Amino acid sequence: MSIRLRDKVVLITGASSGFGEDAARLFAAEGCKVVLAARRIDLLQALVERIQKQGGEAFAVPVDVADRWDIANMVEATLHIYGQVDILFNNAGFGRLDWLENLNPERDIEIQVDVNLLGVIQTARAVLPYMIARGEGHIINMSSLAGLIAAPLHTVYSATKFGVRGFTDALRREVSPLGIRVTGIYPARATTEFGQHTGTSPARRALNGLTSHHMSSEYVAGHVVQAVRHPRRSIILPWWYVPVVGFETLFPGVVDLLLKYAFTKRFHKKQEPIQ
Repeated sequence: MSIRLRDKVVLITGASSGFGEDAARLFAAEGCKVVLAARRIDLLQALVERIQKQGGEAFAVPVDVADRWDIANMVEATLHIYGQVDILFNNAGFGRLDWLENLNPERDIEIQVDVNLLGVIQTARAVLPYMIARGEGHIINMSSLAGLIAAPLHTVYSATKFGVRGFTDALRREVSPLGIRVTGIYPARATTEFGQHTGTSPARRALNGLTSHHMSSEYVAGHVVQAVRHPRRSIILPWWYVPVVGFETLFPGVVDLLLKYAFTKRFHKKQEPIQ
């Protein structure tokens, strides 16, 4: 049975680019009322104008999901205008990919945890009481393939995405009896702004070469919309990574050896400790 999307209120974090931007356009095209949330209000306003010119309904609200007061204001603004949140697409996130000893403790580690994990948790918590009161709603959490397979250079990023995975599964089991659906999305590499901010070291380029497949952002966003129309617990993209994840689960020692000799021993060199 397909769920009707027209007139649903969709709140999207990280909506200024990538998966969030494309999901906003696709939900609006389905007749949803789309609330766009991110830090870059200029990009959000431009997206609102494009959606409205195409006959859709949208408005923008600035938010930093690392700030729980910003999250509370975002939800309050949405409820003030529309009175409800039917769908939350918890999409805000970023990555800093490097050897752990090279990561800046505050800029690369703490903020990454604050945005990727705590932001997801706090945003879901903020909308949940209103969904519970109505006995319906759908929360979609954007994780990553890095939340299923941990690779070198991804220590902190994977930690946040594994955390999102655990949070998503536990939350689903908490609230599904109350009529609320929860879905986790686990995409591999896609063409978004994400890759522009993860670094360009030789190790990073080599690791990219091991996973050369690129999906479009719109392809992933299309599956987000489908996850609402035909609810599922989780979606791994592209589909052929499903057996790869299974292999990692069954034979982690083999994966350790493959990565050790194909990547880590070639690129992780000894360095003098930073004083």
